[in-house]
Amino acid sequence: MKKITKFSCFISLLTCAILNVAQAQTKADVFNPKVPVTWLGMDFSQARFIGSEAAYKASGELLNSEFVGKFIPAWANLFITEPKTYNVPRASHRDSVHFAFKVTEAVNNAITKNFFTEKPSDFSTLKEKDIVDLVKNYDFQGQKGLGMMMFVEGMSKATHEAGAWVTFVNMNDKTVLFTVYKTGNSRGFGFRNYWAHSWYNILKDFASDFDTYKQRL
Repeated sequence: MKKITKFSCFISLLTCAILNVAQAQTKADVFNPKVPVTWLGMDFSQARFIGSEAAYKASGELLNSEFVGKFIPAWANLFITEPKTYNVPRASHRDSVHFAFKVTEAVNNAITKNFFTEKPSDFSTLKEKDIVDLVKNYDFQGQKGLGMMMFVEGMSKATHEAGAWVTFVNMNDKTVLFTVYKTGNSRGFGFRNYWAHSWYNILKDFASDFDTYKQRL
């Protein structure tokens, strides 16, 4: 009987653990430092450069074909090689976060569009419902729980800034728990560093506003 009792207890504990992992995350969990966060990276599938590709080529800065294979991975790598600068734990008010870059990597690697547009109004066109639809169709590759990611939208050298949606998702049911649009100033030498400064500023700005968003719950 003791063996049966111990086995039953083990099964009960295991069941509870599985249920805790599978349970739906809530908006309150986004602002609860005790709830683990998985950083999924940056999604560039909606990104647009404001300006002509010819102008970028003339300045020797970028070819559209280089963007997916060269610069997106370079930016993603900064979160690993320079974690104190591109500080996701600080932005999400956690001691640490789990990384699962392959989730957004799969989406970014499939991009074939031309990123360039000469319409300044294209810098920011997405609404919250668009982010909801994007997440609904996402493949989180078996990841569960609370995920954090950025949907990059506009990148304008004329205004020296980039815009992105800082987004928290419930990976269990592919729903958006919280998303907010942020812009960050760009500066620096070289194409990679110039725009990387925007990602830094966006995360820093979100970290500063974290408690404000929490109070609105």
